[in-house]
Amino acid sequence: MDYMTLKEVAEKWVVTPRRVNCYCAGGRIPGAVKMTGVWLIPKTAEKPIDGRTKQGKELRHG
Repeated sequence: MDYMTLKEVAEKWVVTPRRVNCYCAGGRIPGAVKMTGVWLIPKTAEKPIDGRTKQGKELRHG
């Protein structure tokens, strides 16, 4: 399986690397693994719904 770094995923999803780190630490990205202190995210991973926004809350509870 091919992996991307936090920075690569952040650029792809148009979010900050810190946000991607939170997704990984919270277990919201299936297949993400931490190796030697670095998160590796599968290239096929999809961006989780952001529950902080109104749209995210509607999708999660709607």
